[in-house]
Amino acid sequence: MKLVILESRAKAKTIKKYLGRGWIVDACNGHVQDLPSKGSKDSSKARWASKPGQLPNPPWMWTERAEQVVTKIVRKAVSSGVDEVYIATDPDREGEFIAWRLSEIFGDFKNVNRISFNEITKEAVLDSIQNPKGLDMNLVRAAMVRRFMDRLVGFRCSKFCRSWKLKSMGRVQTPTLGYIVDRELERDAHVPIEYHSVSVNSNEVELKVRFHGNDDNDAWIDDSGKHFPDRTSIKIKAESAHTILSEHRNLQLMSAIEGTVSRSPQPPFTTDTLLQTASSILGWSISRTSAVASSLYQAGHVTYIRTDSTRTNEGARELMRSEIVERFGAEYLGAGVGDSAKSKKSNVQDAHEAIRPTKPEISDIDSEKDEISLYRLIWSRFAASQMSKSVRERRQLTFTCEGMNESLYGTSSWRTHPGWEIVFAWNRGVVPSNPPEIGFQIGSIWEISNDPTMTTDQTKPPRRLTESSIIQQMKSAGIGRPSTYVSTVSKIIDRGYVDKDGSSLIPTENGRTLWLEVSPFYNGTSVYGDGLFSSEFTSIMEERLDSIEVGEFDASDTWEEFVTLFGQMHNLALERRRERPTVRQLQYLKTALSRMTDDETAKLLNGKSPDELTGNEAREIIDTISNSDQLQMPASEKQVSLILKLIDKLDIDGTSFLLERGEEDISNLTGGRDGTASSIIGELIDLDNASPATEKQKSAIQSMANTHELTIDECMEIVGAATLESINKSEASTLISTLKKRRKAKRRK
Repeated sequence: MKLVILESRAKAKTIKKYLGRGWIVDACNGHVQDLPSKGSKDSSKARWASKPGQLPNPPWMWTERAEQVVTKIVRKAVSSGVDEVYIATDPDREGEFIAWRLSEIFGDFKNVNRISFNEITKEAVLDSIQNPKGLDMNLVRAAMVRRFMDRLVGFRCSKFCRSWKLKSMGRVQTPTLGYIVDRELERDAHVPIEYHSVSVNSNEVELKVRFHGNDDNDAWIDDSGKHFPDRTSIKIKAESAHTILSEHRNLQLMSAIEGTVSRSPQPPFTTDTLLQTASSILGWSISRTSAVASSLYQAGHVTYIRTDSTRTNEGARELMRSEIVERFGAEYLGAGVGDSAKSKKSNVQDAHEAIRPTKPEISDIDSEKDEISLYRLIWSRFAASQMSKSVRERRQLTFTCEGMNESLYGTSSWRTHPGWEIVFAWNRGVVPSNPPEIGFQIGSIWEISNDPTMTTDQTKPPRRLTESSIIQQMKSAGIGRPSTYVSTVSKIIDRGYVDKDGSSLIPTENGRTLWLEVSPFYNGTSVYGDGLFSSEFTSIMEERLDSIEVGEFDASDTWEEFVTLFGQMHNLALERRRERPTVRQLQYLKTALSRMTDDETAKLLNGKSPDELTGNEAREIIDTISNSDQLQMPASEKQVSLILKLIDKLDIDGTSFLLERGEEDISNLTGGRDGTASSIIGELIDLDNASPATEKQKSAIQSMANTHELTIDECMEIVGAATLESINKSEASTLISTLKKRRKAKRRK
């Protein structure tokens, strides 16, 4: 019996059909072990020490629910007599990391093999099994260094930003947020410029009045310096043109410059171009596109969906080219875009092909509506990449009108060869294939077919970045990779730094604060480029990770260099912060001082206002208030928030609870360890602990009792509780902790 382990159950279901009897195909559901998280012993550690030339060796802990899933797979494998294990996680950095952890867990089995495939087809799967490979430790080490970097920055900098009541900072998420905030600042600074324009239509050609040449003194130029000949700031000039065109309905053709325009097909999809195109054509969010693309990949319809590469398999290209000839004719074949050679661009992850259909001969699939739509888009893009250019004839036209000094201009075009555009006919309107019947004879009269239109408008501010355009920005700057694009954007939204308006991204006040007030403590340093959260530094580190993957950089050297650089930048940030009070310190001081007499305030501040204090001065004054018996400091915002949360949780009357303890209002509570707020919090916690255990706690106890082969009564004896129904929260918490320790001790044996 043989075992194949994948990441997703959908993928496992597809592969099971290819292998049949004699195989167990199961899924680990993503990451199984990772750096310690909440609830574990080392969850608060930012980094782990290491010897020179070595990476840290942290305790790799089970992710949520992973232990139960993997233990079940191990038991099934043992009971079924499995003698060969094939680990088939995703073919990228993160997939290799998962494979590494699984290889450790399944190390007792006789043969453990790493296999990978870029497409989930029977041929690809069977070929990978016939040709297993060892773990790529370069990929594993790159994944480890990425984790260590993100952990160090996330923990240390997130703690730093909490002085501004912000949730987190991140190595990639913060510079990504910066692009969104900077774009919003551009919009804020925009000064609208009014303009007027006049247009008409003749023989289905839009014609615009040319008011000014580029060198005219009164030429209309927008705030970026771009000249628009069809716009004028002189309203009376536009009104005059509109009146004349309304009275004289005939135009005389003065020139028709011939030209031919060809449009080349685009290469097959990469992750970012797929997300962007699905947004513009299908109107989908990046999360929706990502989910549907994953489903298509797991079902075996398309190749791996996380890639920066535009290259494709030669055999797949030949299949598609044959299909093109059969469907459209040999004249629709082109040179082809996307060869088999790997890209040499530094910021391109090129381990995998572009996103393409696994069976190019199939343009339609039997599936869900969303999957059909996205597959059609992917198929069309790949087919187009192997097709001829589209060709259009074009005439640049100039007209005059009786009684008007200004000329009119426009372009007439018609398609003479559809080329690659024919496979996108489902998404395009009718394209003219013939020139206007009236022809282009100089001096001919063209009749205006509509009422002339005069438009008065203002220049618009730059467009906000969207989910898809921010990913393009990330890729261009080299600060993102296919595996992190969607999660990075989702993170800054979930953390409350960015709001969505349709697909547009709008920074919140917290987002502005993080980028404009907090990140400058780390940026603009002389330590490295423009600092920790600059695109330059982030891009260099991403390139280093890519270089570790291919063995060009040593992982431990990269990590040690990053630790040194980060330490310098973090220390500088701490020094800078000490120079002035934090927002939280100022808020606390102003609240505390409002409760003091003028004499007490003057004595503490020494003639300054709170905003004029240095960071050290603010801290000294706060310490004075905290240590004074006469000066009672108010309860902190954190204390008040906790009290309100506990009152709500216990479902009690907060006003009555406070009055019983001699407190008229929560705003009157005093802070500090010996303050009334601390006393109130202690009482509320005791009440909460004494309340009945939650259903979640009871369920956990039941499950752990089964694991340890204990009766519920035996479990109750451990904490001196009568029954599971009567156990309180405190007792339940103690019991769960005790049972967990027993499980760990048993595992070590």
